[in-house]
Amino acid sequence: MKSLRGGRVFSDERSAHGQGFDRLKTLEEPEDYSARASISTVNSPRDVESPTIADPSSPFAKSPWSFHAAAPVDESFDYSPNVLMGSLVREEGHIYSLATSGDLLYTGSDSKNIRVWKNQKEFSGFKSNSGLVKAIIISGERIFTGHQDGKIRVWRVSSKNGSVHKRTGNLPRLKDYIKCSFNPSNYVEVRRHRNVLWIKHFDAISCLSLSEDTSLLYSSSWDKTFKVWRISDSKCLESVVAHDDAVNAIIAGFDSLVFTGSADGTVKVWRREYQGKVTKHFFSQTLLKQEYAVTALAVNSDATVVYSGSSDGLVNYWDRKKHLSHSGVLRGHKLAVLCLIAAGRLVLSGSADKGICVWRRDGGNHTCLSVLTGHNGPVKCLAAEKDGDSEPSGERRWIVYSGSLDKSVKMWRVSEAAPPMQRVQQHYTPDGKAMPTTLPYAPSFSTQ
Repeated sequence: MKSLRGGRVFSDERSAHGQGFDRLKTLEEPEDYSARASISTVNSPRDVESPTIADPSSPFAKSPWSFHAAAPVDESFDYSPNVLMGSLVREEGHIYSLATSGDLLYTGSDSKNIRVWKNQKEFSGFKSNSGLVKAIIISGERIFTGHQDGKIRVWRVSSKNGSVHKRTGNLPRLKDYIKCSFNPSNYVEVRRHRNVLWIKHFDAISCLSLSEDTSLLYSSSWDKTFKVWRISDSKCLESVVAHDDAVNAIIAGFDSLVFTGSADGTVKVWRREYQGKVTKHFFSQTLLKQEYAVTALAVNSDATVVYSGSSDGLVNYWDRKKHLSHSGVLRGHKLAVLCLIAAGRLVLSGSADKGICVWRRDGGNHTCLSVLTGHNGPVKCLAAEKDGDSEPSGERRWIVYSGSLDKSVKMWRVSEAAPPMQRVQQHYTPDGKAMPTTLPYAPSFSTQ
């Protein structure tokens, strides 16, 4: 099907094993997957739940950015309810951000465009005239987008025409920026001979998150800070220098806690306090300190577990019921984890290895249900919504969208009742090289 604007809109996948993607160009991925990496000194915890067991000291495990390897498919593996439904293809840029709102899907790319999809068809779109769209978040009728140029733009859906989106301003507002600029004390030194206003990010926006009551917007940036915005009047309430390197992820969690992950290899916890009319955030604790960059964060829907993904391909997690003590590591990827989401009892991680791991949480344990494959490039972003077609058995299913640097968005149906994946043992040669294995990919490629 062709869209009115000439872009291919929706296509069913033709093969059960990921064939039929020949219309997508084989892309040379950018060197930077929009998550900065640097070096720290302390290794990450290594208690592991995993469908593959790898030696963390091997060169294979130590080089998460070095190559993109696709494991062969095990033809004998039994099929599961997790299936690939199709693709949204508009080859105009790498996909960096996704957000869902009702029956609408918003996609952001390095083409500077935000596309809006409805019922798997292109519904609308609007252009930012700025850097690539690195983050999208929706609060009521307003859409906030974070960009590579450090700006946050605010959009509103027209009350007369739901397909029209109008830009209503930026964060910070121009009048706040001008007012702030007159006071020399509002400038902070960011590098030698360069001062900037504290209310504005001076490097790329990496992530956006809403507080539990949706009254506050959090923005994290490669400028090592996160900022707090009051949504009601678009005012910047606070700027926190949070890390020693780029802040790659931020998420507002539970109990007035905010979690940040950085290229400095740490995950930090910040406590929000209201002091009269003033909102302040104070450092609480460091959950993780490692040599690999933290690239993604998520909190499950029950607000009981915090997850972090990092450039070594691991997902660490902490249990709220255990006072945020480290509870384990999920190992399912060969390369860096680039995105994380939680949906019901499921946790999904997208990776530079082009795959998506689907985990189910059962109490304190996690089981890998599927490794969804089909993308021709790193999986940069994920979004999920409940599947409206419920099963008579009461099985809870989700529609998952995955955006990739192959310029496509894929649409999957995943089930919380899917059977677990088989485990395989990763073997190594005496010199530490990983031997070829057959990773049992879940049947996530079936035609719908």
